[in-house]
Parts: sequence; C-alpha cells; structure tokens
Amino acid sequence: MLNKIIIVIILLTILIMVAIMIGGMVNEANLKKDVKNLFASSQNISNKIYSSDQLEQLPEPLQRYFKYSLQENQSYISYVRLIHDGKFRIRPGQKWMTIRGKEYFTTEKPNFVWFGKVPMFSAKDTYLDGRGNLRVKLLSLIKIVDAEGEEIDQGELLRWLGEAPWFPTALLPSENLIWKEIDENSARAILKNNNITVEGTFYFNQQGQIVQFKAMRFKDGVLENWSGFYHDYKEVEGMKVPMRVEVMWNLETGDFKYVDFRIKKIEYDVPIKF
Repeated sequence: MLNKIIIVIILLTILIMVAIMIGGMVNEANLKKDVKNLFASSQNISNKIYSSDQLEQLPEPLQRYFKYSLQENQSYISYVRLIHDGKFRIRPGQKWMTIRGKEYFTTEKPNFVWFGKVPMFSAKDTYLDGRGNLRVKLLSLIKIVDAEGEEIDQGELLRWLGEAPWFPTALLPSENLIWKEIDENSARAILKNNNITVEGTFYFNQQGQIVQFKAMRFKDGVLENWSGFYHDYKEVEGMKVPMRVEVMWNLETGDFKYVDFRIKKIEYDVPIKF
C-alpha cells in the first residue's frame, strides 16, 4: 500500500512538473508574439535629433533635467528593452518576494510589455494601442487575475509615463506630451494617448535628476495617491538614467511600498525579444 502511495505521489509530481514546463513554453510563445506586435505598432523615430535649443520655453527644472540626462545631438529613442531584478509584495505587512522581469517599450506610441516572475507566480502587464491588461498565473498555468477596462488603461499609461526616465527623449515635449510649470523643482506632465489623458508631477534635484513622480492612479476602483522614487543614475549609451526605482501607494492608512526594481541591463533600439 505504501509503495502504491509513493508511486502515485511520484506520478503526480511528474505530471505537475510537465504541466508547469508546458505552461512556461506557452507563456514564452505568447510573450514572443506580444513583443513582436509591440515593436511593430510604433515607428522608428531615431532620425529625430535632440538639441538644447528645444529647451528654451520649458520650465527651469526640465531644462536642468535634459541638460543632465541628454547629450547634444542625441537621437530620439524608438525602442527599449530591459532586464531587472528586485523585490515585490502584494499587500502591506507581507514579506518581500524576489522578482525577475523583462520589459519592452515603444516611444513614438506609448506602449509596453512587461513579464515578471516571483516564486509560484508569473505576471504579464501590457499597454498596447490604448488598452491595458494585467494577467497573473499560478505556476505559469492557472490564471488568477485577468484585469482590463478603463481603470486599467489609465493605470498602465501612467506606468509608461512613470517609467519614461529610463528613455529620456520620450519626455521631450511632443504633440501628445506637454509640460506645465509648477516651481523651480517640479513640473507637471500631461500625456494623451488615444482617448486617455493622464498627468503626474515630476520632482527634480539641483543636479537635474528626476527623483520622484506623483500621480493619482486607480486602486480597487478608487483613485489613490501613487508615487515612484528614482535612484542610482548611470550613463547608458550617452544618456543618464536611474538604475533603481521604488514604487508605493500613499494611502490614508500609510505608505505602502510594493516595488523595488534594479535594472541589470537596458538597451535601446534593439526591437527584438531578449
């Protein structure tokens, strides 16, 4: 009898491992398709060149930022891909989980695909053609979250804006992105995409680094204060970008930090999947 139980346990373990392997292969194939569609959705704008002459009418803190982060005659970034690690948690009081992820962006159109893994779970977060979607799976197999709708669309476009300091030319004024002056250390960005408009406030230090971003983002159907903090600026391909970002909700019950990502690799204008 004991031997039969052991055999059943072994067989079940093998079946679960095979199922997880198949689930991982399916996820990888879907991610490859998503990344291909992402890069095909947006044009190459590397023929556009940054000049400090563009800064004349901008708020003073933005002038500091672009002079710090960009070099004269910098080509506009069209595509971005990065790998990160770090830690993540879902709710206050929860122990931090290690996380590894990959993310892909376009800039001519503000789209992204992110895929991350924590122990037992995988997640895919996307914003494509004005539609946001968050999917979470248990063991890469069982779908436990599939969130979409107007509130998700708003949140994902805000995520793109909050992560744009990784590709600074995307923050230069454009048809869809305008800046409003606040004071010598902050300015408000207003971003339009399809029928969605989002806005947030960026904060700058005297060196010209973006150090914080604040916005109102939907959480459980309610607009809440949401903020990000940027650290460890490094020069990558002639641009200075933050290599660490922390993200938190600023709730009535207190601040809840749930993301602490560290960039391990970031590349520009390589529009293929890692």
